[in-house]
Amino acid sequence: MSDRENNGEDELSLPKTTVHKLITEMLPSDIACSKETREILIECCVEFIHLLASEANDVCEKESKKTIAAEHVISALQSLGFDEYIPHIQAVFHDHKNTMKIRDRKSSRLENSGLTEEELLKSQEELFAKARQRYQTQSSSTAPGLESPPLTSNASFTPFSFPPPPS
Repeated sequence: MSDRENNGEDELSLPKTTVHKLITEMLPSDIACSKETREILIECCVEFIHLLASEANDVCEKESKKTIAAEHVISALQSLGFDEYIPHIQAVFHDHKNTMKIRDRKSSRLENSGLTEEELLKSQEELFAKARQRYQTQSSSTAPGLESPPLTSNASFTPFSFPPPPS
């Protein structure tokens, strides 16, 4: 039994394929890495993540916070002596925040449209009617015997509902 199993912790690991790919990308093409070496590297990575998470948790607790934030991880890297990684980590974090802003803007486009739920529902019904008409026009011009049954105007659907706006 490993120490983790003795301590009752779940066995944690990293995806072996991903680690193998990273190793292959980092090493010159004429250098091979044994299976045992890959396993040791995975264990080292897991231990590093545990160490970093533990240190970030300590930083978080010192600030009386309940959620570990990126800033806590950056502080943990600094206190563990990994200062050379901080600029790269900050750049990645900045890119991530920008990506999330774009994603949030896309998802809130409907909420910020300025239309009421009734107006949006009416617009949705109009779009369905137009689509039905295009479908019926298209299916009537197909070869005989290949027609599809027309869509009826009393097709049931569940309208999209929006969550209440944040207060």
